[in-house]
Parts: sequence; C-alpha cells; structure tokens
Amino acid sequence: MSFRNDKEKGVNVQVLLRCRPFSEEELRNNAPQVVTCNEYQREVAVSQSIAGKHIDRVFIFDKVFGPSAQQRDLYDQAVVPIVNEVLEGFNCTIFAYGQTGTGKTYTMEGECKRSKSGPNGELPPEAGVIPRAVKQIFDTLESQNAEYSVKVTFLELYNEEITDLLAPEEISKVALEDRQKKQLPLMEDGKGGVLVRGLEEEIVTSANEIFTLLERGSSKRRTAETLLNKQSSRSHSLFSITIHIKEATPEGEELIKCGKLNLVDLAGSENISRSGAREGRAREAGEINKSLLTLGRVISALVEHLGHVPYRDSKLTRLLRDSLGGRTKTCIIATVSPAVHCLEETLSTLDYAHRAKNIKNKPEVNQKMMKSTLIKDLYGEIERLKAEVYATREKNGIYIPKERYYQEENERKAMADQIEQMGVTIEINQKQLEEWKDNHDAQVRKCSDLCSKLDVTEKNLNKTSKLLASTEDELRRCQYALEERDFIISEQKKAENALAHQACVLRSDLEKSLQDNASLHLKIAREDKLNVENRSVVNNFHTDLVQQLGSLCNTVAASTSQQNEHLQSIEKLCHSFLDIHNKAVTDLKRKMTASRALYISHIEAVQNVVRLHNASSNAGLEEISASISSNAQSLEQFLAAEAIDANSIFDDLQGTLSSHQGEMAQFSRELRQRFDVSIEHSKNITDFTSRVLHELTEESRKLQIHAAQIDEIQTISIADFRKAYEEQSNSDAEKLIADVTNLVSDHICRQKELVDARLSGLKATAIGNKTFLDGHVSSMEGITSDAKRKWQEFSMQAENDAKDSADISAAKHCRMELLLQQCVNTAETASKHWKKTHECINEMGSQHVSTMVSLVRNVSDSNEQHDIEIVSARATTEEDVTKNSEDIVRHYDSVSEQECGSISGILAAVKAHTTTLDVLQEDHSVQLTSIEQKAVDTFQQKFADYEPTGTTPIRSEPDLPSKVTIESLRAMPMEALAEEFRENHSYESFKVKEPNPSLIPRSPLTQLN
Repeated sequence: MSFRNDKEKGVNVQVLLRCRPFSEEELRNNAPQVVTCNEYQREVAVSQSIAGKHIDRVFIFDKVFGPSAQQRDLYDQAVVPIVNEVLEGFNCTIFAYGQTGTGKTYTMEGECKRSKSGPNGELPPEAGVIPRAVKQIFDTLESQNAEYSVKVTFLELYNEEITDLLAPEEISKVALEDRQKKQLPLMEDGKGGVLVRGLEEEIVTSANEIFTLLERGSSKRRTAETLLNKQSSRSHSLFSITIHIKEATPEGEELIKCGKLNLVDLAGSENISRSGAREGRAREAGEINKSLLTLGRVISALVEHLGHVPYRDSKLTRLLRDSLGGRTKTCIIATVSPAVHCLEETLSTLDYAHRAKNIKNKPEVNQKMMKSTLIKDLYGEIERLKAEVYATREKNGIYIPKERYYQEENERKAMADQIEQMGVTIEINQKQLEEWKDNHDAQVRKCSDLCSKLDVTEKNLNKTSKLLASTEDELRRCQYALEERDFIISEQKKAENALAHQACVLRSDLEKSLQDNASLHLKIAREDKLNVENRSVVNNFHTDLVQQLGSLCNTVAASTSQQNEHLQSIEKLCHSFLDIHNKAVTDLKRKMTASRALYISHIEAVQNVVRLHNASSNAGLEEISASISSNAQSLEQFLAAEAIDANSIFDDLQGTLSSHQGEMAQFSRELRQRFDVSIEHSKNITDFTSRVLHELTEESRKLQIHAAQIDEIQTISIADFRKAYEEQSNSDAEKLIADVTNLVSDHICRQKELVDARLSGLKATAIGNKTFLDGHVSSMEGITSDAKRKWQEFSMQAENDAKDSADISAAKHCRMELLLQQCVNTAETASKHWKKTHECINEMGSQHVSTMVSLVRNVSDSNEQHDIEIVSARATTEEDVTKNSEDIVRHYDSVSEQECGSISGILAAVKAHTTTLDVLQEDHSVQLTSIEQKAVDTFQQKFADYEPTGTTPIRSEPDLPSKVTIESLRAMPMEALAEEFRENHSYESFKVKEPNPSLIPRSPLTQLN
C-alpha cells in the first residue's frame, strides 16, 4: 500500500550541490569568498555586502559537497544508489548544471585516461561520475554471473543541432553543408518520450571499450577558451547506457530486464561581458543561455504545476522530458564558484537548483520482456529499417515510410493547435493587463491624497514628540532622586530596628542572669547549715565507737588465752595416738612379710603346672598350623588358576564399560556443542534486537532535530519575506510617485515574482520536511522487517537444532542399549564362574574342618587333665591364705580399740573448746549488734543529706554579641548609601514608573519618616 501511494504522489528530484575550490588566478588576486558549505547540515550560505546592500541567503539541498570534497566522496554518497537502481530495471538520469568554469565536465568525466589507470584496472582518484558508473556496472554484472548486453550512445547538442559523437570517422569527415542537410532528427516514441533517429548504438562487453568510446567522443566535443575557463564546453552532451539482463522465472521462463542510465554534461551559462566571447563564441553563448533559460522555465512550470510545460521550446528540454516530471529517477548536480565575481550566476544557479528540488517524478520499473517478445520487436525494427532503406534506394516519393510521414504530420498539426491556443491566451492576458492598469491609476491618485495628509500629521507629531521627550526627561530625573532618598531612609530604618532588637535581647538576658545569681546564693546557705549539723553527729558517733571497740578487744584477748590452753592439750593427745599407731603398723608389716613368702611358694607351684599345660598346647597348635598351611597352599593354587579366568572375564567387562564411557563422553560433547550453538544464536538475536532498538531511538532523535530545524528555518524565512516585502514596497512606492506610467508593469511583475519566490520557498521547505519524514518512516519500516526476518531465521534454526538433537539422542540411546546387553551377558558369565568356584572352595573347607575337629578333640582332653592339677594346687593355697588372714584380722582389731580410746579423748577436748568458742561468739555478736544499731541510728536518723529544691538555675552560656557584630548593625553614611544606590540603579537603566493617582496629597519624606 505504501509503495502504491509513493508511486501516485511521486518522488522528488534529488539535487546535490558542489562548490569548486579557488583557482590559482583567484588565489593570486585574493578574491573574497562569498559561498560557505556546511556538509553536515546540508546547507549553503551566500553572504556579501554590495553597494550598502547586504546579501545573506541560506539554501538547503539533499547533499552538499564543499571545496575539499573528492570525486570518490561524491560518487559513493550520491551516485552508487542510482546505479544500483538502474541494474534493478529503472531509468535514471544524472546531469550537471551551473555556470561555466565551475567543474561540470570535471565532475561528470574527470581525468579518466587509460594511461592513468592503475595496474589492476583501478581508476585514478580524479575519475568522474561516468567512468566510475561504467566500472560499477560491469563489476556488478560480472559478480552476478548473469547473461547481459550493454549498449551506449553519445550525442552532442550544439546550437540546437544534434550530432552523433560515436559516428564512424568517414561520416564525421563529411562536408559541413552535407552534415547540416543530414542533421539527426528528434522524434516522439509514442510513449511520452523522445528518440534520436539514426543515432549510432555501440554494443560493448567491457569497461575499457566504453572508456575508449568516451575518449573518442569527448575529443569531438566543441570546446573553446574563454576568460572564465581555459577549456570551456560549448555544447551539451548526453551519454546513455542501456543494459539488458536475462533472468529465469521459477517456471523456467526467460525474461529480459532493462535499465537505462543517462549521464548529461550541460554547457555552462555565462555572462558574455565577463567571458570575453566575440562573434561565433557570442552566438554559441547565446544559444547555450537560451537552452538553459528554457530549462529554467520548464523547472518553474513543473514546480508551479502549470498546465503547459514548454518542453518543445528547446531540444535540450525535449531530450530531458522524461527526466523532468516523467518516469525517470533524476539527480541534478549543481556546481558553483566560491568567488565574489561569480556571485550573480551563483545565486541564479542556487535558485534554480533549489526550485528543482520540488519537481516530482513518477519512476516506474521497466516492464520485463519475454525473450520471444524481444526477438519479435527486433524483427519489427529490422522490417522498419528495411522499408526505410528500400524507400531511400527507390526514391519513391519521400525518403521515409508513409507511416512515419503521417506521424510527423500529426505532430505538426498538434503544434499548430497549441500555437492557436497560446494566441488566445495572450489576448486574454492583454485584456487583463489593461484592466489592471486602470485600477493602478485609481490607486495612485488615492495614494497621492493620503501622502499630503500624512505630511501634515507627521509635522504635528514631531512637535508633540519633542515636548513629550523633554517632560519625560525631567520626570525621570525627579523620580530617580526620589528613589535615591527612599533607599537611604529605608537602609537607616533597617539599622535602627536591628539595634533596638539587639538591645531588647541583651536586657532579657541580664534579667535572667540576676535571678539565677539569687537562687545560687540561697542554695549555698542551705548546704552550709546542713554541713555543720552533720559534723557534730559524726564527732559524737566517733567517741561512742572508740569505747565499744575497747571492751570488745578485752573480750577477744581473754578468749585467745583459753584457746591456746585447749590447743596444747590436743597436741599431747595427738602425740600419744601417733606412738600407738606406729607400733601397730610395725607389727602389721612383719605379718605381711611372712604372708608374702607363703604366697610366693604357692605361685611357683602353679606356674610349673601352667608351663606343662603350655607345652602340650603348643604341640597341638603346631600340628593345627601345619594342617592350615597345607590347606592354604592348595587353596591358593586353586584361586590362582581361577583368577586368570576371572581376569579375562573382567577385562572384557572393563573394555565394554570403557567403550560405553567413550560413547557417553562423545554424546555429552556433542550435546554441549549444540547447546553452545543455541546460546550463540540467542546472543545474536539479543544483540540484533538491541541494535534495532538503538536504531529506532536514533531515528526518533533525528526526527526531533529535523522538526526543530525546519521550524526555525520557516520562522526565519517568514521574517525575511516580511522585511523584504516592506522594503520593496517602500522603494517601489517612491519610484511609482516619480514615474507612474513607465513602471506600472515592472512594479506588478516584481511584486508577483517576490511573492511567488517566497511562497515557493515555503512550499519547498514543507515538501522537503515531508520527504525527510517519509524517508525516516520507510527506514523504520525496513528496520522492523529486518528484525522480523532475523527472528524467523532464529526460530527456524532453533527448530532444526532441536530435531538434530532428538535424532542424535535416539541413535545414542540404541547404542547404549546394545552396550548394556553386552554388559549383562558378561555379568551372567562371571556369575556362573563364581558359583563353580564357590562349590570347590566349600568342598575343600569341609575336608579341612574334619581334620581340625580331630586335633581340637585331642587338645581338649589334655586341657581337662591340666585343669584337675590346677584345682588341687588352688585348694592348698586357699587353706594357707585363710589362716594368715585370720591372724591379720585379730591384730587389726586390737589396734582399732587403741585408736578409738585416743580419738574419744581428742573429742572430749574438742567439745570443751567448742563450748568456750560458743560463749565467746555470743558475747561478740551482742556487742557487734549494739555497734551496728548505733551506727544505723547515727547515719540514717541524725546524719542528713542535702535535698535539691528544684529552684537552682541550669547553667547556660549567654549569647553575647561581639564588637564586630554590633558595629555591623550601624547604618552606613548617607554618601555611601547614595553611592551604592547609584551603582545598583544607574540613571540610564532607570525606567519611569507610571504615577498612581492619589486623592490625598502628602509629603513623601514626612510619610516615610
């Protein structure tokens, strides 16, 4: 839907501007620069002051290239997309337009000699648009590996005569009068376009062939030296490249895609007085300017959407008819000079180029032809050419077919009808002009009456203005003095209020300090009285305490002497008890020694019996160990034989498991790789999404910036228009008063041109704004479609990865089941072998057990005999021990009776001593209780602490103002205040205030004071 709307609305012609650098002669003459290029903002500014009139204009184009721009920069940014569209099947035109000597031919052709080419066929840096476009076309076609054919034509338009620059040499050498008789005619093709009859078409197969044809044709172009350009082109040239590319449809049908690129190098417009053209050169310049003027009228008609567009007024406009308002995509490269001596032509070029931006073409892709249709058309062309050759050979009537003659007659009739219609239109315009003249005369008479009245009114206004100015000056001086006095009084009043406030604060602080001092004196008196009473109580308590402590010391001394006597008696009892105890211990040691010797003899007897038993046990155990060793050797031999078989089985099992482990490791690595690939795809789509969001943000920012710029440009343009319109109207009014009859028509035309130019500029700005917004919307749609396509690719890739992972998992699952079955078989084999080995070991173990049972039975009988001998020895030992124990018990009983007597004496002495201590403790506790009671009565009832009354003031630091603070409150002198007021409120910036009406008169100073 959007493509259909673009097709219906049309596409604006793309206009580029290129400014050449200063020439050597201009640099020697220090020519001032009047043109400034801003490539980033795509603006061209023209600024110059001439005869007191300042010229300052700004033009905006699709792209701007300054003096430092290179050939490659212009081609890469502007021409590469156009050539790509030609290869897609569009017709495109690129032509250079501008004053002579501004670099049109250099831009289009450049320096492209084959001798200057690089070693690999690379073009030199100075190569122009035409050679670079040729190289790009052939590089693209060769990279596509498609079947194609390329045809070129090269014609020259000199003094409204078309010449074929690719014609063979023998034709080009024909006499001038013969060539004039055989000028190439310009014919209508019946489809809204034009064609040159008899134009030579060269079929080329490489870029070098085109370069050769280009050099051959350029050498035939008419050039001459002028004061503005040493090698000035005196004719227009049109170099066309037609490309046919074969494509195959999905059904296998072959189609032919056609695209055409027109590269036009226009001759430069020139001022004859400055270029120094004479005679033939002057006629050439006139024809060039005429054709370029017609081109300008065509551009104006297309911009203003007039009903009639004068294509037929010049052969140049007829050749460019399809490029201006037709079905071709067009790019205009306007070239200008930065020097001041070319200012007039530069402004004219910029105006035409800026207006050409508003031309809308409706480009269409050329219809793809079937191969059979193309062959049929070629056959028809061959038949037409045969008919023309036959008619020429037979000289039967005219030298062209009748159909072509009838077609030309119809065209002639159509032109006659147009001429009649134009005559009628001219008559109508003359009638309207007469009516406009009558209306203008009436308006001039009214204007003269109004001028006389205006003079009288201006005189009265001047007198009143002078009187008002003097009165306002006096009022301003008075109000300024009054404001100064008010400022001084207000400052002094502020200082007075600050001092009064500070004095009140200091008075309140002083009253508070006096109250706090009185309260502190009362507190000190109460504390002194309480200290005197406490001192007397403490002295009395000290006297009583000394008396009680003396009696207590006497009691403690008596108690101490009694305790010493009791301790001496206890010491005697302890010495007697120790003597008796030592004697008893000596007797007990003697008896224990005799018992020990008896025990030793019996233990030796038992040891002998045990030795015999041990010897017999060792003999039995040696027999058992010999049997066990023989059995172990046989079992070891058997296990060694079986271990070999088991090792082979387990080796097979281990090999199966290792292969299984390898398969599992390989499977895990493949899964990890696929997972990494999935993660990488996820990262790619995430990065792409972030880039899409960033691009959308950049597009929105560009739209905001462009909208702001367009708003500012329109505001400036409207202001300039208003200013220019007022200046033009005033100047024209003065001229019309002087000479009304001669300048009526000129005045009307200038007013109309000024309004039309400004309105067209505003319209061009609005159209450019809309084109910019449409471009950004299309770019945002492209970004969205790219994001959708990337997301679909990502989803398809993820689905394919999932399917591949499922297939690999299924294959690995089958492999794992096979390995598992092998492991099960190996395990069954090992289980059977183990059962066989277990049965053999059980049989050998049963034989060994029977042998061991017989040996154990023999050892058991020997042990029973030894047990009987040990029992008899134990009975004898028990009898001896019993007798010895009874003697020890009787001796211990006698010792215990003696110890009990000693202990009872000690207990009696301790009891007497305890009674004495109880009496002492009771007397001591009574005296201690009395002392404690007296201390409690003294310090709790008589000794008094100071109790706060709550009236003591809290300590606070007074906020005393410093001397500097007090000095800062002092008001400044009146002279200083007046000086400060004059610095802050200068007399020049003082504005007179409108006085407020007051019903009560007052003196200003009295009220303020």
